[in-house]
Amino acid sequence: MNRTMRKVLAQARVELVLSMRRGESLLVSFLVPIGILVFFAKVDTVNTTLKHPVDFLVPGVLALAVMSTAMVSLGIATGFERRYGVLKRLGSTPLSRGGLLAAKTVVVLVIELVQTAVIVGTGLALGWDPSHGLGLAVVWLLVGTIAFAGIGLFLAGTLRAEANLALANGLFLVLLFLGGMAYPLGRLPDVLESLARVLPAAALSESVRDALRGNGVPWGSVGVLIGWAVAAPVAATRFFRWEE
Repeated sequence: MNRTMRKVLAQARVELVLSMRRGESLLVSFLVPIGILVFFAKVDTVNTTLKHPVDFLVPGVLALAVMSTAMVSLGIATGFERRYGVLKRLGSTPLSRGGLLAAKTVVVLVIELVQTAVIVGTGLALGWDPSHGLGLAVVWLLVGTIAFAGIGLFLAGTLRAEANLALANGLFLVLLFLGGMAYPLGRLPDVLESLARVLPAAALSESVRDALRGNGVPWGSVGVLIGWAVAAPVAATRFFRWEE
């Protein structure tokens, strides 16, 4: 293992420990997705139109977990690190700014791996049968991670920490409502449904859901998702400022 990789992994360990110490981060990353999965699987919100609601909910909650970790947790933490000059100091160390971003990416993927294991385990306990498209679903989750990390870093690198905190949490709630994660998009009014289908949350949840149902590639949703996965990181790279 070369020196650069050792530095990245060492910083990733530090980032992971700090992430585990943030109670609000754990709440958003774990308790909220699991709570939504268990609650909506047991009430009539989706049960009235779906024969097996847990089959609908698990893909949506996996998408929600990606959104909460890659956009909200990463974005808010990075915003406050920028506010207090942590990014500036770390960027001037031998680790380099590229190494710092790589370490943050590793932490996001590790947390998402644990989230996925917990969500899948909960889904299995609720009667979910993942018999199709697991590999393809993982691909879409990774693409979604790129998209939401780009959004989170764009907000963190362009807004003041307090504004970033408020907007990231507000955006999380809006995308949860419009993401087709807890109930079908078809239940939304037509105007909102049309809007939802061009946003990354619905694109991710629909892509993962179709993969796990064995329906192949929903090109409309996948196209929207890939578009966000390209545009958001490019915007973050272009406009990110390392200091407020």
